[in-house]
Amino acid sequence: MPMQPRDTPPEEPAAAPAAGTAGPVGAPRTADATYDVLVVGGGVIGLVTAWQAARRGLATAVADPAPDGGAAQVAAGMLAAVTELHYGEEALLALNLAAAERYPAFAAELAEASGRDIGYRRCGALSVALDADDRAQLRELHGFQQRLGLSAEWLGGSECRRLEPMLAPGVRGGLRVDGDHQTDPRLLTVALLAACERAGVAFHRSLAARLRVTGSGTAERAVGAELADGTRIAAGQTVLAAGSRSGRLAGVPEAVRPPVRPVKGQVVRLRMPGAGTPFLSRTVRAVVRGSSVYLVPRESGELVIGATSEELGWDTTVTAGGVYELLRDAHELLPGLTELPLVETGAGLRPGSPDNAPLLGPTALPGLHLATGHYRNGVLLTPVTGDALAAVLTGGELPDVARPFAATRFAGARQHHEGRHA
Repeated sequence: MPMQPRDTPPEEPAAAPAAGTAGPVGAPRTADATYDVLVVGGGVIGLVTAWQAARRGLATAVADPAPDGGAAQVAAGMLAAVTELHYGEEALLALNLAAAERYPAFAAELAEASGRDIGYRRCGALSVALDADDRAQLRELHGFQQRLGLSAEWLGGSECRRLEPMLAPGVRGGLRVDGDHQTDPRLLTVALLAACERAGVAFHRSLAARLRVTGSGTAERAVGAELADGTRIAAGQTVLAAGSRSGRLAGVPEAVRPPVRPVKGQVVRLRMPGAGTPFLSRTVRAVVRGSSVYLVPRESGELVIGATSEELGWDTTVTAGGVYELLRDAHELLPGLTELPLVETGAGLRPGSPDNAPLLGPTALPGLHLATGHYRNGVLLTPVTGDALAAVLTGGELPDVARPFAATRFAGARQHHEGRHA
């Protein structure tokens, strides 16, 4: 049975919702409602947070006009803790590795809870080099991976082509990483929605317009949100998990406003040949003319090619230039893909933080938590984010591996900046 929203407290008188607005899914229609937890944002991060909170007995609601949307609809779903490694991200690597280790059990738990498959595949990944400069750079990366104790095997060009016969003859070498896998973010979203509904999460399909805050000064506390349709939701704890839009919610005090920005990514989806015609068996990625490109083959026959990285604010236009560059660079790796049917193009916004790592857990404002800023690792970090937020929402602390990504880690720098410009 769905969890029932708690009665509205006397100090919060009910107000009728605007005419024609839909009530929450998974709970009776009410003018105002009170929950233990309100999650603002219904992408994979918001959904996993809501699901894990509800599993632990907390009356939970999600506010989002389209909880099956978000960046996951565009993401490729690479679970690439090793091949996504960048210099200076050693702390993030530990969190990514913990997430990759958690994924098999998470996929099984979610499949049981939802009755849905999330397309989790232990397919491995191959990073390749097309010229001498790229080969030297990849060799340097391999050395960095080895110093960190990561499992990655160097292969010559012919060995790469034996693994993936469709690769271009000019491939000069590559790194084989069997521990990097994939999932399908669209299937993941559907499964999380189903799991939330089965767990009794209430869905208010309206945009959160303003954070509700009571008290003043040191007595301030977040107590829920007001939605665009006029519904007021009271909650003991509020989780801001709205992706790149997390910093735009009205009513959030500047001292705790998450410093996230939108980073545009364009992708192309092709259709591979049917069964009996091997095309690509694992994720392949490379740097071509200084631009990163990856190709992710799905068991369904879909081939996802991505992704651009564009600091263009809130623009989500699919451009001819972006599509051309993706197909051009992918063609350098797999010349045969130009014969494949073009199925879809798309663009989404990744939530980037100042250090491109997530902001997790309690803020300096009591009652307000963050689960945002995951940038290019949102799908990978879904399980550990759900676990971490569930821990703090039930009165515990962030797990050790998540503590470097506490939501408060930029507060000192922000206050210093504000003080200099006062």
